[in-house]
Amino acid sequence: MNKQLDTIFINDLTIPCVIGVFEHERKDKQLVIINLALSVDVKKAGETDDLNDTVSYQNIAHEVADMVSNSQFYLIEKLAQAIADICLKDKRVKQIKVHIEKPKALKLAKSSAIEIIRNNE
Repeated sequence: MNKQLDTIFINDLTIPCVIGVFEHERKDKQLVIINLALSVDVKKAGETDDLNDTVSYQNIAHEVADMVSNSQFYLIEKLAQAIADICLKDKRVKQIKVHIEKPKALKLAKSSAIEIIRNNE
């Protein structure tokens, strides 16, 4: 029987970083907007009210923010994978959905974006 999973969301994490393949994108940091959906069983935490029984979204957000702000990837695909890898280090995270928007990347669009889904083995 499959165990029902819950979802922890981290929404609109906005971080400046160097991202892009063009020369002007490599000079100055630009904002990326990150949304995460972590599939986790939080039933025990709901019963115990104990942070040790769940995944700390504060710790995840800080670790992601630190990595992103210091990164210099060319592709948002690589950035998304690096974020997923951070989230999946905690084996209680069974699945992670990473959505990254790069505002002003295209002249005629509000943003460009990617969304990836990765699972813990």
